[in-house]
Amino acid sequence: MDDAYLLAGRFGTEARLSPKALRLYAELGLLVPTEVDPATGYRYYHRDQLDRARLIGRLRGLDLPLARIATLVDLTPAALEIELRAWLKSRHDQLGRQAQQIDAIVRGPAQLPELIAAVTVRQAPATTLLCRQRMVSTAELDTFIAESEAELRAGLRGAGLPGDGPIRVYFHEMVTPDSDGLVEVALGYTGPLDPLPGLRIRLSPAQTEAVLPAPKAYEDYPLVLHLYDALEAWIADRPGACLSDTCFEVHPGSDARFDVVYPVRLPNHSEDPS
Repeated sequence: MDDAYLLAGRFGTEARLSPKALRLYAELGLLVPTEVDPATGYRYYHRDQLDRARLIGRLRGLDLPLARIATLVDLTPAALEIELRAWLKSRHDQLGRQAQQIDAIVRGPAQLPELIAAVTVRQAPATTLLCRQRMVSTAELDTFIAESEAELRAGLRGAGLPGDGPIRVYFHEMVTPDSDGLVEVALGYTGPLDPLPGLRIRLSPAQTEAVLPAPKAYEDYPLVLHLYDALEAWIADRPGACLSDTCFEVHPGSDARFDVVYPVRLPNHSEDPS
């Protein structure tokens, strides 16, 4: 066999891959020996495979999974660059979200008493709501709210009703960057209304509401979660108090971009100083 063929050990040295890695890549079909001696079992690689081997090693150095590498190694240089830059951007975005999460974890406990002190209580009348709902992630949330608000207001105005007033955003399920949750956007109205395609009508009963206006620093995910933590802590501090319905946000809020609202049952509410 001529000098163009290298034994696995020599090939691994020149490719900067360990014997274990070579065997794994061969088993997965990523980097298969050109020849295997049937008598000795010695594996031979061609020098032409060195570039592929080194590329696989460098991609593994990026912590890319082998399944992803299997699709990358056969791309043209231009296509490979596009894929790698897209991967890098996704990693950068993920690190940004993780930095926000760390900030939220670190800042949360210190700010909670101040947020709890800002909670107020109000009595809300029964309200008929026109609603639109969908499964969304945090990345889709703002667009879904804006589109829903426009559709709800247009639907009411088309029926000859005012279509003004604040909107409510109900979070029936947890919404995160990594998982969708059921979100409902609702607009209160009075007057007769026939069913509208893709929308539903429901009644929000008269209820007691614990309300926390969103400080500007807490308007966005994940710090907004501290507003929910504060309201839940406020409820937990009142023996016998409990959540009576799904929490929601009101846009615009009272001297804030939005309020977070928890419908609650409060024993002896008239005696509650809040």
